[in-house]
Order: sequence, then structure tokens, then C-alpha cells
Amino acid sequence: MLRVAVLISGTGSNLRALLEATSDPAYPARVVVVGADRDAPGLAHAEDFGLPSFTVPFTSYASRAEWGDALAEQLAVFEPDLVVLSGLMRLLPPAVVARFAPRIINTHPAFLPEFPGAHGVRDALAAGVDATGASVIVVDDGIDSGPILAQERVPVLPGDDEHALHERIKPVERRLLIDVVRRYATGELPAEASTLS
Repeated sequence: MLRVAVLISGTGSNLRALLEATSDPAYPARVVVVGADRDAPGLAHAEDFGLPSFTVPFTSYASRAEWGDALAEQLAVFEPDLVVLSGLMRLLPPAVVARFAPRIINTHPAFLPEFPGAHGVRDALAAGVDATGASVIVVDDGIDSGPILAQERVPVLPGDDEHALHERIKPVERRLLIDVVRRYATGELPAEASTLS
């Protein structure tokens, strides 16, 4: 059974979907802990599912590196096989990536390498494209630059604003994430998946 740790910053909608998937006895992975970089509303999902959670507040540390060290130590306690960034709005310091790589994955609301960064949906609309998408990637030291594990196109519809488009991307992100975690658990995506670029 694959042991999964999930890191969030916000409401944790992708986390909730993953928790619901992993509650199925036939699903080959289990979330063992939920962590956050602040007092995130999504931590309530861990409580709902009877899971441990932790908070490592970014603002409590003098540097990103010190925050990363504390985060890595908290994660290590739970011995995860896979770390999922689910709306974590912080770049992981290189030392954290090195410690858990290549088994760190992230979802992104764009068809990478198009529109990386914190405003992928807004940037797609600003560019006037007729389609964007959702991606699941391996985390590296760049910004949404790691190998792509799964992605799918989502059309941009006339009259879309950022909220409407993002709401259509989210279910695709969730489905891709659940499938990628399943593929890790069944061995279809080995630890060497970081070479899939």
C-alpha cells in the first residue's frame, strides 16, 4: 500500500478528492498525513477522514531553507512513499526536493509547459488561447518545469473568466492526480518516473 503525504496551502479540493478515492478499499494507496504551510482550511479534510495533520508556518522561519528543513523533518516522521503538492503555494527548497525526489508530484492548472507559475489560468486567458489544460508533474527545482506524468486539454469557452475556467479545470486535475497516484502504487510509474520528460 503506497503511503502518501499531501501538502496544501488552501481549501484542499484536490486533497478531498484524493481522500475520497483512497477510502475505497480497492484503491492501492492511502494518505497518511496532511501538512500545510499555514493554518489552511483544507486541514479540516484530514480531520474528517481521521488523519494526522501538521502545520509548518512559513512565516515562523528566518529563511525558506530553514522552513524547508522543518517541513522535511515533519514529512519524514510519516515515511511517505510519495509526496503530493496539492495547492501548496510555496516553492520547495532544493534540499527538500533532493530528500524526497523523484517521488514528489504537483498538479498545475495549465497544459505545461504552457503557462507555468502561480497564475496559469489567468495567463491562459490573457494570451487569448482557445484551450488550456491540467497537468501532473514531477517536482524539480524549477517552477512547474519537471517531467510531465499526465495532462489533458480543457477548452477555453467564450465568456470565460478566471473563476469559470478554473472551475472546469479542477475536476480534470483531480482525475489526473488520482490516476497518477494509482499508477505509482501499482508500479506503472516507478521511482525513476523523473526520467519521463
